[in-house]
Amino acid sequence: MKLGAMGFFVKNLDVMVKFYRDIMNMKLNIDMEGFAGFVTEDGFFFNLCTRSERVNISSIPISYPKGLNGSMQISFNVQKYEDVDKEYERLVKAGATPVSKPISMPYGLREAYVADPEGNLVEIVASKE
Repeated sequence: MKLGAMGFFVKNLDVMVKFYRDIMNMKLNIDMEGFAGFVTEDGFFFNLCTRSERVNISSIPISYPKGLNGSMQISFNVQKYEDVDKEYERLVKAGATPVSKPISMPYGLREAYVADPEGNLVEIVASKE
C-alpha cells in the first residue's frame, strides 16, 4: 500500500479552505459543496470534508476533539533551517495560532507548530543541511 491522501472532517469548510489555500499556499484541486481537495506538487491529496457529509460513515458514534487537537498533525517541509523561522513568523502574522516556536531537535530537524482555525496541529519542518 501507498499513502495517498489524508483529510480532516471540519466544522467550517469555507474558513478551512481559506486557511489552507491562502495562508498555507496549497493548490485547491476540487471545490464543491461539502468537500474540498488539495493536491501537492508530488501528487499527495489533502482533503477537507464537512462533518455533516460524513455523519453516516460509521455505526459507531464519531467524536471530535475540542481545542487543540494533539492526536495528529499535518507537516509542511521547507528547504532550510532558517526557513522554518521565516514560515512560522509568516503564518502567525497571517492568522495561524502559534503553538510552538521554532526549535532545533537533537535528531537533526528544526520544527515549529501552529494551529489551523479548527485546532489541528500544523508542523513546519526542515532537515539539517
